[in-house]
Amino acid sequence: MSLFEFIPHPKFPEFYEICRHTGVLRYLPAKQREYGDSYFMEEYMSQYKKSYYEDETNLRTMAKRRLANLTKLVPFREGHPTMKETFQNHSLLEIGSAAGFFLDEARIAGFKTKGLELSPKEVEYAKTKLGLDVERSSVLSVSEGDWKDSFSVIAAFFVIEHLADIDGIWKRLNHWLQPGGFLYLAVPSSFGPSFQTNPNEWFRTHPTDHFFDYSVHSLKKLLSILGFDVNYVRPMSYHSYRDLGLRGKLPEWLYRLYANQFAYGDTIELIARKRKY
Repeated sequence: MSLFEFIPHPKFPEFYEICRHTGVLRYLPAKQREYGDSYFMEEYMSQYKKSYYEDETNLRTMAKRRLANLTKLVPFREGHPTMKETFQNHSLLEIGSAAGFFLDEARIAGFKTKGLELSPKEVEYAKTKLGLDVERSSVLSVSEGDWKDSFSVIAAFFVIEHLADIDGIWKRLNHWLQPGGFLYLAVPSSFGPSFQTNPNEWFRTHPTDHFFDYSVHSLKKLLSILGFDVNYVRPMSYHSYRDLGLRGKLPEWLYRLYANQFAYGDTIELIARKRKY
């Protein structure tokens, strides 16, 4: 039985269906595409004006920040005050691990790591240059039962929106994560200045291979149904200039205060913990 029941969106039925249970949005014009080396490199260059490898220092800094966020949520074991001792013997899976910079930092932090990645070049780099355990495989090609309760942390940064089988990905995330484990996501968000105040621009620039759009509200509803509690959520970007409403007229410090309080942003990060019962 599906977790989701989609009906036409009341305002944008030509673009969206909305799940009546969770509020997740299904983007109707979305089309499947191949994710090879050229996709990865071209998309990254287009968005950040530098190659993925040229951005390694920044990507590793972001990885360390994300791991520090996890550290704040994992109770320190008595007599083991360091990050490495805290994460030792814990397992982490990254879905869409690219060249492995986050996985490498997680391994340095003490995790036993594994990655799934579609790009042959990035898999080769992660395995040969960094010595990481990364498979060239789609997350959906691994069955739900193969990795039952196998991971302490599952991370997926800007990945799940690309998957047309929404039931398949969420069932795997739920089955593979250990009770008490953490799910760490980064996703584009429909609760941000672009969609909320300038939907025409949102749809004009919407990636054609994003099948679903999430927000802090829909993720909290969905995760609650699955037995998770959200422990951390923040915007990853602050674009007050994109906001055509009253929030866009706020002083920048106040806009950011609001954005942090309500996870208002075109992209967000979220950590949720799977309940032990």
